[in-house]
Amino acid sequence: MKPLIRRPHRSRRPFAALTAAAFCLAAAWPAAVAVAAESPAADEPVVFTVGLLNEPDSLNPFLGIEAESYEMWGLTYDYMISYKAEDMSPQPGLAESWETSDDGLTWTFHIREGVDWSDGEPLTAEDIAFTYNRILDGGPESASWISYLTSVDTITAPDERTVVLELSEPNAVLPLLPMPILPEHVWSKLSEKDVKSYANEPPNVVGSGPFRMVEGAAGGSTFRFEANPDYWKGAPHVDEVVFRVFQAEDPAIQALKKGEIDFVENISGNQVDALEKEDGITAIMGDSPGFDEIAFNTGSVDLETEQPIGDPNPAVLDPKFRYALGFAIDREAIRDRVYQGAGITGSTIVPPAYPTYHWEPPEDVAFSFDPDRAGQLLDEAGYEMGPDGTRTMPDGSPIGELRLLARADSETSVDVIQFFSEWLADIGIESKVQAVESSKLTNLILEGEFDAFEWGWYVEPDPDSMLSYMTCGQRGNWSDSWYCNEEYDALYLEQHSATDQAARSEAVKRMQEILYLDAPYLVTMYSSIGEAWRSDRFEGFVPQPNPGGIMLVQYGVDNYLNVKPVAGKDTSSSNTNGALIGGAVAGGIALAAVAGALLFRKRDRATADDRE
Repeated sequence: MKPLIRRPHRSRRPFAALTAAAFCLAAAWPAAVAVAAESPAADEPVVFTVGLLNEPDSLNPFLGIEAESYEMWGLTYDYMISYKAEDMSPQPGLAESWETSDDGLTWTFHIREGVDWSDGEPLTAEDIAFTYNRILDGGPESASWISYLTSVDTITAPDERTVVLELSEPNAVLPLLPMPILPEHVWSKLSEKDVKSYANEPPNVVGSGPFRMVEGAAGGSTFRFEANPDYWKGAPHVDEVVFRVFQAEDPAIQALKKGEIDFVENISGNQVDALEKEDGITAIMGDSPGFDEIAFNTGSVDLETEQPIGDPNPAVLDPKFRYALGFAIDREAIRDRVYQGAGITGSTIVPPAYPTYHWEPPEDVAFSFDPDRAGQLLDEAGYEMGPDGTRTMPDGSPIGELRLLARADSETSVDVIQFFSEWLADIGIESKVQAVESSKLTNLILEGEFDAFEWGWYVEPDPDSMLSYMTCGQRGNWSDSWYCNEEYDALYLEQHSATDQAARSEAVKRMQEILYLDAPYLVTMYSSIGEAWRSDRFEGFVPQPNPGGIMLVQYGVDNYLNVKPVAGKDTSSSNTNGALIGGAVAGGIALAAVAGALLFRKRDRATADDRE
């Protein structure tokens, strides 16, 4: 199941999407605060320290689902295909080039030479074919990644520099293959049973990426990566990347101000506004491909027997009931009062940042804040107001309380659900709000013990993956709403194999229309991500998308290669660590686990499979 993937909001990026609202990065800031000393000694390592508000759930690429896990995989491993910063379009990675046959059924990738694993073994096409075949075989390795290999029959490496995919029908997602490439000589020793519990933590991590993980464990407090001086794209400009997680936003902000950390992401618009006034710090709200939503239990079932499980309120099983509630949500109020004015109000699961595929609801069905219309639609569907001022089921029985779940580790989630509860009361529907940890929410979702909850998703450069989460086959896995619609499923297969972009776009837009009217999700926001960094210490970041995008937690990890120290500033580990320890004691900073970000995922959502 899902992120954002989800992280305490892996879907907290705006989709004031790719508009002209590009954020200018300050070219020069006053040189410095007390913590930034003069040039370090030549033998002192340059350390770039990132503070985030959520931790990775697993360092095993076949198990993790949090955005922070994806970020750490990106530092550790290479990918066959990479992404451009400008528009997230595919560009060479381990594959220097590729071509497809005229019928779209054979894809051939040409793998670069001279890439080695961190233990000295050469990386070859066999490693890529091995990784993909572990996913294709359908074991636990397939849960997060199998949608990219739909219609792929065989994956072979005819020689050390060539990977060939043979398909039964065209796959519109190719060449997008965002799976970390793993060393066959290490992972082939792990059985399917072993993979389910394999931690993949130091000192056992063998990778080929720009950094090598030397310290850290899921649930720990510090993750440290050393630069790979022989990386095929060129050695990073920093010697180490250190991730630390804070349990709350304010301590992270204070650590940034004191120079105890160099970068913080996923902060609120209010904090960005305040940090813009700080010398030596650059703060932005950046565009990011994600959305937040209120999701419903549309029918949790035992996947073998198709018999109901859990105890959803019968009302939320009705698409007409769910759709009516879309008019009870004041999205403008959510933007202004919860997101501090950042981002834009949302509508569908394919954000407008993807203009080829985004469907905008026509005026006659588009949600607006209209409690009277919500009430009228409920009346027409049989949910009439009773004499006690609360609505009843079509058979006249009480609806009872809807259970509304929020993520306790996200203030945004709690606030949105609380507002939703108040708006429901205004139209005669009782509800009870409960805040639970993300991991517990994941379990409740899988057990069907909920009526509605708030979370968010990251949408990948191609919408196929996000669209797949709403198919019947993803129930009990990446699906968190238990949604199932045969017409939707048929359209998913149609768009997945479409070779004509116009035909594919039409199918994708029809899928969004079905979801909009069935309302398993009520999308609330295309949200912005707040980020800030010590621009008196580090420079070189390139936004994604460019312009207007975010600096970390991108598709790809190029900014960890781009970032470099500002000339004459102390970025050594002794300075960073000393300040960190002192600041933690003085400020009572609670460091928890560390984090990085997302790569291809999805939402930052912690579920038994991706869940922001």
